[in-house]
Amino acid sequence: MEQPPADRGSDPFIGRLLDGRYLIERRIARGGMATVYEARDTRLERTVAVKIMHPGMGDDEEFAKRFKREARSAARLAHHNVVAVFDQGDDNGTLFLVMEYVPGRTLRDLIRSESPVSPLRALTLIDPVLTALAAAHAAGLVHRDVKPENVLLADDGTTKVADFGLAKAINSETQASATSGVLIGTVSYLSPELVVDGQADARADVYAAGVIIYELMTGEKPHKADSPIQVAYKHVHEDIAPPSLKVPGLPRYVDALVAGATARDAAGRPRDAGALLQQVRQVAAALERGVVEDPHLVATLAPAMAAGDPSAAEPNAVDPYASASLPHEIIDPDEVTASVRTWGEDEVYDQENDPTSDYDMPLVTPTPVVTPPTRPAPSRPTGVAPLPPRARDRRRPLVLLLGLIGLVLIAVLGWYLLIARYTTTPSVLQMSQSAAAARLQQAGLKLKMAEPAYSETVAKGTIISTDPKPGSRILDGGTVTAILSQGPERHAVPDLRGKSLDAAQRLLQDNALTPGRPIERYNEQVAAGKVIRSLPPAGELLRRDAAVDLIVSKGPKPIDIPDFEGKRVEQAVKALRKLGFRISQTKSYSDTVAEGLVISQNPNAGTGFRGDTIKLEVSQGPRLVRVPDTRRMGVDAARRLLTDAGFKVRTLRSDVWIGLQYVLRSDPPGGTMAPRGSTVTLYLV
Repeated sequence: MEQPPADRGSDPFIGRLLDGRYLIERRIARGGMATVYEARDTRLERTVAVKIMHPGMGDDEEFAKRFKREARSAARLAHHNVVAVFDQGDDNGTLFLVMEYVPGRTLRDLIRSESPVSPLRALTLIDPVLTALAAAHAAGLVHRDVKPENVLLADDGTTKVADFGLAKAINSETQASATSGVLIGTVSYLSPELVVDGQADARADVYAAGVIIYELMTGEKPHKADSPIQVAYKHVHEDIAPPSLKVPGLPRYVDALVAGATARDAAGRPRDAGALLQQVRQVAAALERGVVEDPHLVATLAPAMAAGDPSAAEPNAVDPYASASLPHEIIDPDEVTASVRTWGEDEVYDQENDPTSDYDMPLVTPTPVVTPPTRPAPSRPTGVAPLPPRARDRRRPLVLLLGLIGLVLIAVLGWYLLIARYTTTPSVLQMSQSAAAARLQQAGLKLKMAEPAYSETVAKGTIISTDPKPGSRILDGGTVTAILSQGPERHAVPDLRGKSLDAAQRLLQDNALTPGRPIERYNEQVAAGKVIRSLPPAGELLRRDAAVDLIVSKGPKPIDIPDFEGKRVEQAVKALRKLGFRISQTKSYSDTVAEGLVISQNPNAGTGFRGDTIKLEVSQGPRLVRVPDTRRMGVDAARRLLTDAGFKVRTLRSDVWIGLQYVLRSDPPGGTMAPRGSTVTLYLV
């Protein structure tokens, strides 16, 4: 694809061949850390999307290593709802990532043009997003930048999640912390724990998905402010309001779904995208049935609240001095005087037109870590006379003593309640159930097994995770709940040969696999519309939701029928048999077609199939008739006799002609056989 000269002049990458393979053709989007181009893979002759990191980023050796490591992590994730990562490279300091090109629009485009949408439509749109995130979480990856710009709506109706470039292994030792001073993520969708300490697990993606659900239903982002840091502050200190405040009439269980997904305390959210996906489908089913009120569903979906939590009574009340469910490690936005510069000198942050785009790297904002604001000293009550100085002097020792005793009691009680009765949860990760139980018993704790789960990284029969996590505080004699690994989740490809396309697709779905594209092929043995075989073949073990292509029969291949009328029969038989046809021959006399030639062929045009029969009528030449004996007959009588027998007559004078007009002899002679219609010559005397 040739670019206009202006395009090539304004962007130095357009027209450049990266790594000797990827020809950059058109710019798609530009973000804070990278620009995405449409390009052509000259080796495989296909269109791809190439993300090129901004100049200078490749100079940071640590960043380059992390970029390559995370590209490999993203490439491990093969799922039909995830934009595939094909390749990554470093072309003389230019870091780039090669991805699947998805023509279409983004979820951001849909929100701008169609929102607010109905609750059922919103849940239908988020379903494939959560399906992709669930696959990532099952593989040990966290996206960390879920937003509408990274959700691609393909022209064929498929939804794909892009930009797993910031995804990291959940247990990665390179996970960011607040001490780095840099917070990676898009501010409107950041979970509170990411804002406070930079730590992220699968529940950070759940929070972002909950924000998107809110935005789809209301047409607005839940937190608005004049700057990114103020929006981040609200994520930490303010609950997201129920969407029914913006869209009256929404069922309470829809509010509960959003509240649970966007709980400020990560412990109150679904554990991962798979758990949220189940909740979304529960709510969608209730909406489809027209359920108006379902208290049980509301109780199931609502976020878990700690007993005595004052925010439970007023979920949207904000006390900037009270103890929240998360540490107050972010300053009041009004006190911000300096920060790492993210926007241009003349740029103003516009939350509704966030410059991030389809494949964009996320926003980078500072994470100031300071002490919480000091509570103002209470003013002295009015209308009460102060004690006289002597009275105050006499009471002071008693007050001091009582205060000291109180402090000691509080310290002892606090030590017991907060320290003495707690112990530390030992790590039993990747241990067998029996070994884990023994380790916990030694620590004075009990083991409880939860439902086992599949894992791509933890060996079968060993512990994947525990609640509480290793190193967490737990009451003496408490119970640690553990999840046992079932090993990698694999499903065998069923035998689909001979089944109809619909039946084969249903069988794949029943086996937790995804029907791929049907590939039609001609086949002599398998009827049209039936499956010839699958790719991969039957019996191969695949991950959940892996795509299986189906080779479907188009029936026998049509064969053009040549016309051999008027041709030698031997030539016709040889050619038709070579094409796979059967031959049926009949012989007939013909006064016009020479012996051994084809008089007629049926069919003699169009198409047929291997094994069809072609009928040939072959000429035996004219039918032979006995020549009448006309010797010694008058010429007129002889002419009539021969004409009646089907011959033509010619007369000539013989060598002994004397004018009597009698037949001396004939050629051919009387009594011999000659073709009907041939000429008999009479010699007269």
